[in-house]
Amino acid sequence: LEDMVPWQYPDLVKEIKQAVDIPLATGEDIYLKEGFIRLAENHVVDILHPDLATSGGILETKKIGDAIEAYGIPMAMHFAGSPVSCMANVHCAAATNNFLVLENHSVDVPWWSDLVEGVEKPIVNHGFVTVPDGPGLGVTLNEEVVKQHLLEPGYFEPTPEWDKERSHDRLWSRRRFTRPAIG
Repeated sequence: LEDMVPWQYPDLVKEIKQAVDIPLATGEDIYLKEGFIRLAENHVVDILHPDLATSGGILETKKIGDAIEAYGIPMAMHFAGSPVSCMANVHCAAATNNFLVLENHSVDVPWWSDLVEGVEKPIVNHGFVTVPDGPGLGVTLNEEVVKQHLLEPGYFEPTPEWDKERSHDRLWSRRRFTRPAIG
């Protein structure tokens, strides 16, 4: 189970952990390793899953994996992005001893692997990704394919249609609880 309640409420997470026989994970919205270490020290969850894009980058995510390994906690990685971001995650994962799994949200996008060149296709093949050995992240953008899939009129345009939408993903907990136990 992932992110049943916000990570800032470790006592609630532990209560859930004690009530179920399913591994618990959290971490996709934690920034920097200190928050991960506090959760690992107290064995609040079974798996920690930083998001490389929001936890502090490749090096910080590697440091997170190394730090939580000392507590016997494996690192999964939260990921929802491009093949370039995928390769950043793959390189970090390959360098981290306690890496468990990389989440992937692009399996239903038929042209996703074609956005880059320099790697085996499909990038995710039977649940595995080959670590590229080219320079940098090991991929280059396929600009022609990128151009085919740009949304009009361009990058980062206003989206007022979403201004009044709310996912209520984690809002309930912010209303119900007033003081985080870790902070």
